[in-house]
Amino acid sequence: MDLSKTIALILGGGRGTRLFPLTKIRAKPAVPLAAKYRLIDIPISNCINSGLNRAYVLTQFLSESLHRHLRQTYSFDHFSGGFVEVLAAQETVNAGTDWYQGTADAVRKNLIHLEEDWIEHVLILSGDQLYRMDFREMMRTHVESGAHATIAGIPVSRKDASSLGIMQVDNEGQVRGFVEKPQSEEELATVRMDPSWIDDRGIPSQGRDCLASMGLYIFNKDVMVDLLRSTAHEDFGKEVFPEAINSHKVQVHLFDGYWEDIGTIRAFYEANLSLAGKAPPFELRNPDSPIFSRPRFLPPTIIGDAKISNSLIADGCRIGDNVKIENSVIGLRTVIGDNVTIKDSVVMGADYIEISDQLPAGRVPVGIGSGTTICGTILDKNCRIGENVTITNQAAIDNQGEDEAVQIRDGISIVIKNATVESGYKS
Repeated sequence: MDLSKTIALILGGGRGTRLFPLTKIRAKPAVPLAAKYRLIDIPISNCINSGLNRAYVLTQFLSESLHRHLRQTYSFDHFSGGFVEVLAAQETVNAGTDWYQGTADAVRKNLIHLEEDWIEHVLILSGDQLYRMDFREMMRTHVESGAHATIAGIPVSRKDASSLGIMQVDNEGQVRGFVEKPQSEEELATVRMDPSWIDDRGIPSQGRDCLASMGLYIFNKDVMVDLLRSTAHEDFGKEVFPEAINSHKVQVHLFDGYWEDIGTIRAFYEANLSLAGKAPPFELRNPDSPIFSRPRFLPPTIIGDAKISNSLIADGCRIGDNVKIENSVIGLRTVIGDNVTIKDSVVMGADYIEISDQLPAGRVPVGIGSGTTICGTILDKNCRIGENVTITNQAAIDNQGEDEAVQIRDGISIVIKNATVESGYKS
């Protein structure tokens, strides 16, 4: 299915408060993922692998690092017409001076960029999900069904339904009902599906009798423009999509692969660690559908006398002697001293290689000092962890501070970006 007349709009989200402090100084789509990627690389890679190379990323908060990453990564030749560009909130004559009030409002304020005649369809994507999808298949569903809009749906169990938007569809797959995060059996009953309907479409229901919205949409451009201009709706999932069900033909596109919404610290932490196992639910090593990111031309990682199991190790690292790394993600340019233990942790690495013997006296170098133990922790980029530090949160406290070097969210210790933890620190 040809996507040459389709443009992708990737929604960068708001302040990313549920991912704070990882979003303290960066936009949510710019948060590092799986040792060497960023969240934004997932939807863009899905687009490229689907033959779609024209995309806008809509964001308004702390977009500088995101913009730099996109500029350094996604360059297309002059003849393809491909581009990946940031559309940050800005003051305009027609759209006013307000910041984006929601996902729908963000698209509404950028409709001027969709006025070109070649655009017939608009693919709306989220910037904080982990999945692999061929959007050509979704477009085929859209075109063959004659829909005005198509939404990707994934079967889920009742226990997972309360945190998702749940759809009810008819025998032809047209969406007839929708409930946002149903909290009662009465609400769920209005949208529950017969599992045999799912089975009949080649997807084993396995007890799943609910269809959850994945927040991925294909709209006929004219329909989407009309929906946005005729209402003041601010959110696609909660307002525009439900209204479209009542006024237009909305089709579901079934998907049954790995899909994770990385909207919270806990989800981010668990998704990263799941990628480090022997049989990860999301396979990064897929030659037919690779995940793209910025080429960095780093040296190979140097590993001393270390024991490493079920872990991801990125390029440019230096790992010392008597080091134990278990079920962890070690990001780019990470320096680990001797006698260090890292378990169940996400270490994002560093933005640069530092020459430690050129540091001022007493300055803790970037990396993890000798004799340190890190467990159940996220270390953001450029952290300076001294010697004989212990970060394990054994007391199981929950620290919601904003400026401390070590914070705890969702029960997970987080060392914020550029923080220094002095030698001997214990938590």
